[in-house]
Amino acid sequence: MVVLESESGDVQIINPDDETKQEIKIPNSLSLEIFRLIKDAQQQHGLRHGDYQRYRGYCSRRIRRLRKVLKIPQGDRRHYRRRDVTATHLTATNAENRLLCVPLLQAERAWAHAMQLRQEANTEPRKKFHLVSRLKKACNHAHMLLQLCEQSGACDARTQLEAGAYAAWLSGALLLELQQWRPAAESLQRAQLVLEKLSAALPEDERLVYKQKVDELKPSLRYCAYNIGDESAAGDLVAMRGQGLIENLDTLMAQAKESRSGVMHEVDWRGRRVTVRPEKVRLFLIAMQDLDKSVANAQSTQAKIDILENILMDCKDAISAIKEEIKNDPKLKTSSESQQTSGINYLLSYLMYLRLVRTIERNNLLVQQAEEARKNNIPIDGKKVRPQDLTRLYEIILQNYTELQQLPGFESDAAYQNEIDMELKAYKAFRCYYIAQVLTGLRRFREALAMLERCGTYTSDALASKLQDKWLVTKLETLQKDIETCKFEVHADSVLEDEEDEEETKYTSGKSYKDKKPLVDRLDDYREETQMLTKNPNIFKMPPPMEAVPCKPLFFDLACNFIEFPNLDDKTGAANAKKQGAGITGLVKGFLGWGKSDK
Repeated sequence: MVVLESESGDVQIINPDDETKQEIKIPNSLSLEIFRLIKDAQQQHGLRHGDYQRYRGYCSRRIRRLRKVLKIPQGDRRHYRRRDVTATHLTATNAENRLLCVPLLQAERAWAHAMQLRQEANTEPRKKFHLVSRLKKACNHAHMLLQLCEQSGACDARTQLEAGAYAAWLSGALLLELQQWRPAAESLQRAQLVLEKLSAALPEDERLVYKQKVDELKPSLRYCAYNIGDESAAGDLVAMRGQGLIENLDTLMAQAKESRSGVMHEVDWRGRRVTVRPEKVRLFLIAMQDLDKSVANAQSTQAKIDILENILMDCKDAISAIKEEIKNDPKLKTSSESQQTSGINYLLSYLMYLRLVRTIERNNLLVQQAEEARKNNIPIDGKKVRPQDLTRLYEIILQNYTELQQLPGFESDAAYQNEIDMELKAYKAFRCYYIAQVLTGLRRFREALAMLERCGTYTSDALASKLQDKWLVTKLETLQKDIETCKFEVHADSVLEDEEDEEETKYTSGKSYKDKKPLVDRLDDYREETQMLTKNPNIFKMPPPMEAVPCKPLFFDLACNFIEFPNLDDKTGAANAKKQGAGITGLVKGFLGWGKSDK
């Protein structure tokens, strides 16, 4: 008997004594990294941008190709006959890993369709029923994959564990949608446990996919724990919502809280009880109850800011709902003096008060973040924090307090206005302090000292008014100490600047000197001129002035016509030549009188 192992991992047993030479093939165990496979497919085919429809189309095309290659068609072009992957296919001699991809991609396709319907259900609520049916189908395909891995015995242990975790995760997602909190929590915890064990057993380079999946399960687990009755989970849920991990959390938490403790129908504020009718307003007020606890439990300043910004968006929606109700209800329009109208307007003022108070709290966190970054010399968004930035933040806070003073229905409330005035003075003190720092940087020391004096006045008045906010009182006491320190610093800088001015004017008359002559014309005179440090120094006049210069003389030879030159014919021999050349012509000339000179 001979045992051979092929490159694909199949073992062949050949019996040489047998004349028929029969071959027995023992297939190797199948293996499929489910979570790594679906993660790569999701990132490459649309889910990086939240396009579930594109991913669903990819799953359909992939299933069609796999069925064609693996020869598991579902009928022909005219007739459909369902054919699922069974344990027989996995135990066959030609079994391969791609057989497991068919039920896996079927589950992924149904899940992607469900997520697409969830996006569309925001505008079409009826699609939630279709969403649940798609999740049920995805869960059925996932359990079919798990049964194939467990019952066939052809898959390795890792594939069976991943299939179990995948099926548990889809079951938890379905039960979460059906609001069956305890079974959903059990399924998700089972998936989380398997994924954590797998992550611990695998090498470092293969753990990332499983860790990411575990992090995705945490918000759902905390939400289930909150609905089951674990009150400690509320703060964690709001913090996760602030980080963008859970959508529509406030609405879901409010619905769960209403089912346990009853609906919030009334609001009691400043000695008056008001009925709450709009649904959005009730849900927002219920969500506000756990806000302070969740902000206090946030780990960083930025996390607190994110939580408050999300609450402010919800508050804005609640205010819009009340305004829309006032606009659409004719009774509220016409009967402006009725008790009902004043009640809903009072509720509107209360919501505007909450929005402004939470906005001030958010701005105070931004100030705290900026002060820490300025103290540690850490840039924010790539820019260094300056005193001007803090001044601008305090200006916004003062504007919010001005809006609080102008709330409808509270203009004549003396106690309310007194509370706002006390806090207004405190924030005016902070603004004056940072304006003084800006003026110090501009070397305007007199104005800086004046602002510090005003800052001290505001601080003393605010502390004397007995503020109820302990955090603000502590900050004002610290500011009062900083004011004295800053005054001495400004005074010292002013004295140093005066000494520098004296050094500069030591060799001058002490007055700014300005001469109309350019510097090139008075190089022998040393003067300390401030004009030389400006953008237009008087160094050389351009263009230079015109000057008279001597021109080249022109000579005209006019005297030559009046000069009598001496006769040099005797010396040159020109006279003898004339005598020899005279013949008949000369005789005729002499006879007729030609050639005589007029002397």
